[in-house]
Amino acid sequence: MSTGIIQEQITSAIASALVRARERGLLQSQHFPQPSVDFSKKEEWGDLSSSVAMVVARQEKRSPMDVAHVIADQLETTCHLLEKVSVVPPGFLNLTLRLDCWFAVLKAIEHMGDRYGHSDTGQGQRVLLEFVSANPTGPLHMGHGRGAALGESLSRLLRSSGYAVDKEYYINDAGRQMTLLADSVYARYLAMHGREVAFPEDGYQGDYIQALTQAVVHEQGDRLLALSPEDAQRECGESASRKLLGTIREDLARFGVEFETWYSEASLFTSGKIQEALADLAQRDLVFTKDGATWFRSSQFHDQKDRVVCKQDGHYTYLASDIAYHFDKLCRRYDWLINIWGADHHGYVPRMHAAIQAFGSAKERLRVVLVQMVRLLRDGKTVEMSKRAGEFITLQDVVDEVGGDAAKFFFLMRRSDTHLEFDLELAKKHSAENPVYYVQYAHARLASLFRIAQERGIQVPSVREAPLLALVQPEEIRLIKHLSRFPGVLAASASELAPHHITFYLQELAGLLHVFYYKHRVLPSRGDGVEETEPDGHRTFEVSPESTRAVLSQELTSARLVLLRQVQVVLQNGLWLLGVTAPEKM
Repeated sequence: MSTGIIQEQITSAIASALVRARERGLLQSQHFPQPSVDFSKKEEWGDLSSSVAMVVARQEKRSPMDVAHVIADQLETTCHLLEKVSVVPPGFLNLTLRLDCWFAVLKAIEHMGDRYGHSDTGQGQRVLLEFVSANPTGPLHMGHGRGAALGESLSRLLRSSGYAVDKEYYINDAGRQMTLLADSVYARYLAMHGREVAFPEDGYQGDYIQALTQAVVHEQGDRLLALSPEDAQRECGESASRKLLGTIREDLARFGVEFETWYSEASLFTSGKIQEALADLAQRDLVFTKDGATWFRSSQFHDQKDRVVCKQDGHYTYLASDIAYHFDKLCRRYDWLINIWGADHHGYVPRMHAAIQAFGSAKERLRVVLVQMVRLLRDGKTVEMSKRAGEFITLQDVVDEVGGDAAKFFFLMRRSDTHLEFDLELAKKHSAENPVYYVQYAHARLASLFRIAQERGIQVPSVREAPLLALVQPEEIRLIKHLSRFPGVLAASASELAPHHITFYLQELAGLLHVFYYKHRVLPSRGDGVEETEPDGHRTFEVSPESTRAVLSQELTSARLVLLRQVQVVLQNGLWLLGVTAPEKM
């Protein structure tokens, strides 16, 4: 139920109303569009709204207001879910549901549990999700962290939508950057043995290069001095890249990100996959020779121009290995390919779409999600970094300082293709200013409430057994309505490959919960004060003095506990999809 149980029921009711109107001669169209039903932007407009009348009016060649009134009349007489139907210009249907209709949402959450919001949209289609794929030439930085958080969250989102997802890391272990790494470590190695040598002009710098070199010295001693410079450089490069890749694996695992496969770019050369891919293109007459180089006819697939895949000297270009890599992905029979790339790779998107089409697939089979840079702040001031000079804050530095949960939530708070400001001090605050703390505190607050209830022998009934008609306060109904939105939020997030929708949703849900707590009690007062339901023993989020003195009936306590149990479930589900924990205590 990707759009939510309430929206589905109302959508079905409107569709039936259109058919009845035609049967009674009030409408003439033989085929009607699927009604769209959205949540109203303002409470005074009702609970839901639909613009279907304006679409039908074009078919009927009538005024949208006339058609809306026809639909409204049918709904008012046949749909038992609705308390009120209003028609407003230019033809919107504003719908107000009976309060008890919303209780079906609580039943659905209790029934589905940690699968509430999930769907079978993907129908088992196979997806290969490639992300991070950093060169093993240095530690992971903030940009890699943002891509890692996005990839992990998307894998969970897509699986919750019925897709079979494999996560893959493409190891860029071939090309000039690996040569530079080898040169950089070898130069340090020689310096450590008292040999004067010029450091490579574009070489990698920073403390991590020094540490890598020391590890090589520890392993090899002075053995490499007796080798030819070429062999010594190769061994330095292999040792350094192996250690850096190990560090990358460890950092990602600590960040909660693991991959089904690690695919080596170098293997494309040794396995003959590049030659195989280019041979396939040649059979399709999509490569040609010019000026001693081999070119790919990418302009036939809306690229700006044709591209070189093999240079005059016989060396393959980066594009050749990328084409071969995607050729291999297609050979593995995935239905969808999703790449998460840094925004600086935007120019490669049309080239890869061209390659996908050249191999006989629709370009839509490949979706590329671009990730913009992260601007690191401390108390609102930019933290200056220079990768070339080796002066940058690594992903692990950030995780060590603010925690993995805060890092992931902050990385996912904005659309991936927009720049992100990450304030380290804000991410550490234990206050409502910190978005991840605000959401996690909501869950911990509920966990504390249920512990207290259990200690006092107060049972939480099932939704079917609970006196839900006691839930009449605006803050209670707003919570239920927001819970009903969750499946639609997940569906949109998966379809758009945009988990930031979930972070917004969770912040709104936490806000509604905290407002509820401010105004209303849940457990009968024992005169001990409000701290009994606060997860950290103090009033981080204020509670209204009036709510502490409220006299509660057993029915109202039971109904509120049931409601809040479902809020807790949705908070858990949403946080899990982000790869963030739902703490019981804080």
